[in-house]
Amino acid sequence: MRNYLTEFIGTFFLCLTIGMTVINGTPMAPLAIGSALMIMVYMGGHISGGHYNPAVSLAATMRGALPAAQLVPYMVSQLLGAVAAGAATQLIMGTTVAPAPGADATTLAALLNELLFTFALCLVVLNVATSKKTSGNSYYGLAIGFTVVVGAFAGGGVSGGAYNPAVGVGLNLTHSMMSGAGVGHTWLYLVGPFLGGALAATVFKVQEAEGA
Repeated sequence: MRNYLTEFIGTFFLCLTIGMTVINGTPMAPLAIGSALMIMVYMGGHISGGHYNPAVSLAATMRGALPAAQLVPYMVSQLLGAVAAGAATQLIMGTTVAPAPGADATTLAALLNELLFTFALCLVVLNVATSKKTSGNSYYGLAIGFTVVVGAFAGGGVSGGAYNPAVGVGLNLTHSMMSGAGVGHTWLYLVGPFLGGALAATVFKVQEAEGA
């Protein structure tokens, strides 16, 4: 239970930071969002692994770092954390936010952006947080958080920069419930990130085998 509670809390604060910084128009929002992830990874990494992202949990399961029986409970905890954060954003800010592709971005561009940067994020997580070769390092949270900073600055305007199905689905669901808007782009934040996570797990196995 403590693992699922930790995943809920970490995802909640990640998504709350996303919602509030975007609504406020914070100029350095990607830095705040990546820092929130970094902080929460350090908070809960030693308990649950500090995933806060269903794509990361999928990659960790494929890598063998998370038991398969825990994958769905992890994902449910993360999604609930995101939905709760969306509701809290509504209470605090009076409105909600929903990740969406940029006005000039094609569907292919948005999908590819979500896939590539989620791949990068998951590959970093697997290498700095699950590999025996980097066990005990103190930089894992910084590396993970700043991967999101890079992705948000580089591709946020293309796809919305979710790189996380809990962010993409949870915040869109809350926005839809609060505003009555549709959830037409939500599939992008499922397909792209999950493909990216699966690809990262595959590449990580090759990296580990080659380094043995």
